[in-house]
Amino acid sequence: MTGTKSPLLDLPGAVPAEGPDEGVAAHYGDFFREQRELAAGRGFVDLSHRGVVTVSGADRLSWLHLLLTQHVSALPPQQAADALILSPNGHVEHALYLVDDGETTWVHVEPGTAPALIAYLESMKFFYRVEIADATADLAVVHLPAGSAASAEGAAAVRELPYGRELFVPRSELEKLTAGYGPAAGVWAYEALRIEGHRPRLGFETDHRTIPHEVDWLATAVHLQKGCYRGQETVARVHNLGRPPRRLVFLHLDGTEEKLPQHGAQVRLASDGEDGRALGFVTSSARHWELGPIAMALVKRNVPVDAVLLADGVPGTQDVIVPQ
Repeated sequence: MTGTKSPLLDLPGAVPAEGPDEGVAAHYGDFFREQRELAAGRGFVDLSHRGVVTVSGADRLSWLHLLLTQHVSALPPQQAADALILSPNGHVEHALYLVDDGETTWVHVEPGTAPALIAYLESMKFFYRVEIADATADLAVVHLPAGSAASAEGAAAVRELPYGRELFVPRSELEKLTAGYGPAAGVWAYEALRIEGHRPRLGFETDHRTIPHEVDWLATAVHLQKGCYRGQETVARVHNLGRPPRRLVFLHLDGTEEKLPQHGAQVRLASDGEDGRALGFVTSSARHWELGPIAMALVKRNVPVDAVLLADGVPGTQDVIVPQ
């Protein structure tokens, strides 16, 4: 977390989020209505708890290109990109969501991860002409859904995405600017739509062993034809063999159950019952305004794709995200 409480928590009905999303609102009184508004292209989500990092200097893109899984050396201005930093063994360490404006690369990351990311980037500067700054205290991230008619005027940078826009706005202007974005929606609504969209999140869909193939980051955050970067050998080997040890699945959960399986809850085959062998764990779960209770889980690669699974005792059928 950023350590900063969002001023939008003072809006009517705001209920604070807990855990990794502490500092912003979980909801504003009716998270199903908030989901419907976002799905219809209205409203906004306060993501001001996320970390913000800027990289400037003449060598910024060529230098980042050497470190990231994404091809960014010739990234056009205003074009959004997702990228990862891997360990030497190919495990995911950081997920970066970036855009370059021709002079500065703007990056947002998971709450609380900016200091570790900056420490790593600083250690890799060497002779390159780059300047790295933690801008979390000055800039906040706001999500506008796809189809939103809200103006991005006043934003320092904007990431245009298939599922909406992410704005980097001055933290001091957060209340003023969001007043023109429509009704506020909390992170519960945002998370439900993220899970529906099968978008992985660092620290939720990942653990210390995760490689990009397991959570479908090859589709969005890894460029398979770019030059060397740390962990590339693992990416190339597993891609060529086609056998990541685990795979991310989407679960349609039994709506008659009152509880939602929590992050880390064990997943088993329904046919084996609750005493069966654990085959994975729940990564994220939510109540969706249209689909009902949903979740994602990371399971062993050889789990049959048509098998009914038990997620913390709740039955669920699978949609394939990463093929077996």
